[in-house]
Amino acid sequence: MSGYHWNWGIFLETVKGGEETYLLWLATGLGWTVAVSLASWVVALLLGSLVGTLRTVPSRVVSGLATAWVELFRNVPLLVQLFLWFFVAPELLPREWSLWVKRDMPAKEFVTATVCLGLFTSARVAETVRSGIGSLPRGQRLAALALGMTLPQAYRHVILPMAFRIVVPPLTSEFMNVIKNSSVAFAIGVLELTFQARQMQEDSEQGIETYLAVTVLYVLCTFAANRLMAWVERKSRIPGYVTAAK
Repeated sequence: MSGYHWNWGIFLETVKGGEETYLLWLATGLGWTVAVSLASWVVALLLGSLVGTLRTVPSRVVSGLATAWVELFRNVPLLVQLFLWFFVAPELLPREWSLWVKRDMPAKEFVTATVCLGLFTSARVAETVRSGIGSLPRGQRLAALALGMTLPQAYRHVILPMAFRIVVPPLTSEFMNVIKNSSVAFAIGVLELTFQARQMQEDSEQGIETYLAVTVLYVLCTFAANRLMAWVERKSRIPGYVTAAK
């Protein structure tokens, strides 16, 4: 590139006015990215599975509330939701709780990012689980009920075990999306990869090397998530019923 001074050794250099290296900055950012992503994925998978299941129950009230959950979190931009949780939600709490959240809550930024990203993704997971349940033959539920199972027992022992095997591939995409969407957490001060990349670029003025390195780290994270979910798919598939993972 004409006029650009390449410096691939920048990562081993010490930050201006400090004792850390830029590589340590990126390593710290990677750690926070992984932490936010995994914690959010746990929230999303648990809540999304519950909400997706409730969307398929016979009760119109219950399924309606679950549908409202999905529509609420799916149709509001993630960044807007993040700001609502960080700036608005504490103001709606009782005074003592509000002061604790704003002043004394441990890891406030991390918790807020985890909750926001987890709830946002739970709506997408819920739709995936609902579609998996809906793809099953209706006779499976009827057969379980005919054997004397209650509806919760039919879901637990018959419907959900089959549905989750079917939806592992789309859940893989959602897991990868969580890792990529965690980058919005920089907006509230979480020291994840994007936040550290912005700091490094401003401090070192080596933007190309910085963002190429961050791109590689994101690719490695999402690739690892993809391979993990592919392993889960291979282990959980039913021969002749669910296509094997590639």
